[in-house]
Amino acid sequence: MPSTLEEAIALLQVLWAEVVQLRAENARLTARVQELEARLGQNSSNSSRPPSADPPHGRTSRREPPAGRRPGGQPSHPAHERPLRPSDQVDRVVEQWPETCAHCQGSLSADPALMVGEPARHQVTELPPIRAEVTEYRLHRVRCPTCGGETRACLPPEAPGGAFGPRLQATVAVFSGRCRLSRREVADVCGEMLGADVAVGSVDRLCQETGQALAEPVAELAQAVREAPVANMDETGWKQAGQRGWLWVVVTTVVTVFTIAKSRGSQVVKELLGETYAGSLGSDRWSAYSYLPVERRQVCWAHLRRDFQALVDYGGAAVFRDHYLTV
Repeated sequence: MPSTLEEAIALLQVLWAEVVQLRAENARLTARVQELEARLGQNSSNSSRPPSADPPHGRTSRREPPAGRRPGGQPSHPAHERPLRPSDQVDRVVEQWPETCAHCQGSLSADPALMVGEPARHQVTELPPIRAEVTEYRLHRVRCPTCGGETRACLPPEAPGGAFGPRLQATVAVFSGRCRLSRREVADVCGEMLGADVAVGSVDRLCQETGQALAEPVAELAQAVREAPVANMDETGWKQAGQRGWLWVVVTTVVTVFTIAKSRGSQVVKELLGETYAGSLGSDRWSAYSYLPVERRQVCWAHLRRDFQALVDYGGAAVFRDHYLTV
């Protein structure tokens, strides 16, 4: 115990300094805990994480408040059924007539005069047996009776110069590009489903030829994007041949253009939109879009909504922090 007033004052000063230090440390730790809890609570509704990254226990579905009714369709609720195709879009009609009366077991004939109302319609959609059609062009060579020279016939204009026709080539390109099957898988599908023997090397050649044939229309679409008054753009991770890449998309009211790039930088944006894009761009806040003037950019409302939800989930006084506003 201090024996004098001076010693007591000195002790109080030491204790007060410790209190100030502990309060500051407590405030720092409290803010740190709040920040870590906010990070732990991030999901697709308050951050840029995709819904697939949400843990199973954290996924919530929107439900209407209970209305006191039994689950399922209500008595007056219209049924949701597959709509029938119009009769002019039906390929084959099978007329089915009852043979025996369900009441007296008497015989019934297929007599239209006995019909009661319109027949019930039941449609079945099925694939026909698929087998690739092989056409052989026999180019005959004949000798001229006048001069003795020999001439071989040429292929008709509609005959492809290669071993595969345009429809098979387009199907191979869809399997490879749209369905992302490997070259060997495409060859297997063609052989097993279509009855067309296509080697792996031929699959690759057909894909290359399709890409060359589409180069001009793709360039026209890219030019339409650069001239569009309004465009929306985004990018996502993409693996190509086992390597990390990025799938970019530009959407306008008229066209949509996809491209795969190795970079996520602004150079890809400039290549797609052009160096002097004069329209308005909707996007997130990724830095690759920041070279455009602010007055010609619209930040995605879905991202803004997630940011506001993050502030609500953070709790306490609303404080903007960089990691909440970075996409």
